[in-house]
Amino acid sequence: MSERRRGAVLEAALLDAAWEELEQNGYASFTMDAVAHRAGTSRPVLYRRWPDRHELVRATIAHVLGRDRRVIPDTGSLRGDILALMREVNATRAQLATVMSVHLAGYYQETGTSPADLRRIVAAGRENPLDVLFARAADRGEIRLERLSDRVRSLPFDLLRHEFVMNLAPVTDEVLTEIVDTIFLPLVQHT
Repeated sequence: MSERRRGAVLEAALLDAAWEELEQNGYASFTMDAVAHRAGTSRPVLYRRWPDRHELVRATIAHVLGRDRRVIPDTGSLRGDILALMREVNATRAQLATVMSVHLAGYYQETGTSPADLRRIVAAGRENPLDVLFARAADRGEIRLERLSDRVRSLPFDLLRHEFVMNLAPVTDEVLTEIVDTIFLPLVQHT
């Protein structure tokens, strides 16, 4: 006889099952019934926590983002820090980026939101690693923060997400290096 799951253990199991459902079958097949079946539980167990599948999707994405927290690199240079963070994201988040961009098209249509809106919702209250990297680079005299727009600050990761969506796979280290060395650093160092 298996032990009954409760509290945080149960919630993590439910969110893991929801993630597997999104990954394997996409949002079109993402129902409370499908998640409950995959988790080996009943629909009322899900509905006690999330009133609908939209809330469950948001909780699932937040769960996936939270379970593998990134260590903020400190290599001693902006180039090294950005490349280290991009390499980690490339190794661990390609599937998440694909799910958020491609598999959740129906979610965005139903809720009138976008991938950027979902990212903002699930990232609320979390420390942004880029803020830390840019503050360190400014302290070292590599950049001037007041001259960096939000678009420039997010550029390397926007380009990485583009690569994920276009290729549906992690990118090569050569692409990461090209993004940083030929596009991003010349832009921020002259700003």
